[in-house]
Amino acid sequence: MDLLIFKSSSKAIHRKKRVGRGRSSGHGKTSCRGQNGQKARSKIAKWFEGGQMPLVRRIPKRGFNRSSNEKNQIINVGDLNIFKEGEIVTPEVLKKAGLIKKGGKIKILAQGNLYRSLKVRAHAFSKKAQEKIEEVKGMVEVI
Repeated sequence: MDLLIFKSSSKAIHRKKRVGRGRSSGHGKTSCRGQNGQKARSKIAKWFEGGQMPLVRRIPKRGFNRSSNEKNQIINVGDLNIFKEGEIVTPEVLKKAGLIKKGGKIKILAQGNLYRSLKVRAHAFSKKAQEKIEEVKGMVEVI
């Protein structure tokens, strides 16, 4: 049987409803949405479930979530005055002294003044901090 022999009825083809085109369009004012109410508004999320906890938040999460929030631990030059003259300051020494809490990258910033000559090893230094350490005849070493 060939389907091309069937012709569609003229009543089967409808014009697309153009809403929101003024009162004289036949669909005016409320644009076929009835009176006021939540469903008459234009901004309801398709996943909105009437206030109950959405499916996306109900189901357990699986998979790998990369934590990319590793930030530099900051130590100021003024905090290094607790060490003795000529001492080598490394991340392990800083952890023992209680200046840093956990492992990770350490950055030395320039707040405060340094009064002792130290050899400081860290992952990063600000330019002013480097100048202040070298000003008192200390050494800077980037790990």
